[in-house]
Amino acid sequence: MGFRIGQGVDFHQLTEGRELWLGGVKIEHTKGALGHSDADVLLHAICDALLGAACLGDIGFHFPDTDQTYKNIDSKILLQKTVDLVKTEGYEIVNIDSTLCLELPKIKPYVQQMQQTIAAICGLTVKDVSIKATTTERMGFVGREEGLVAYATILLQTL
Repeated sequence: MGFRIGQGVDFHQLTEGRELWLGGVKIEHTKGALGHSDADVLLHAICDALLGAACLGDIGFHFPDTDQTYKNIDSKILLQKTVDLVKTEGYEIVNIDSTLCLELPKIKPYVQQMQQTIAAICGLTVKDVSIKATTTERMGFVGREEGLVAYATILLQTL
């Protein structure tokens, strides 16, 4: 049985007048992430980690921001398409470990729902999807609440 590890990272600017989507869940906040899609940094980082582990390029290659097909698309759809690509290559997901970097809002009340959403799309159990959060102690663009970052690490195994 072969194993592959993938790492993904995504950044998005925060702005007024947009909804904030994290892990496929709408989060109540005064700002939302700016992007071509719904700008869900967590799902985008997971997609990149999956694609990287399977050596299939990155999210921008498969879902370019120059393609109007993906304008305002729900990132859960992008994650499902990515999971399908990875499975077509003969891999299954073992687990996901992720970290969100943001000052506000606090995501603890949403983590279980995010885990359930991601697990359902990826064919995993909630215990296979780790979501953590940290602040940057008010330093940098994250600390000034100008943007947010997500990191994801994925373990794949061959079917």
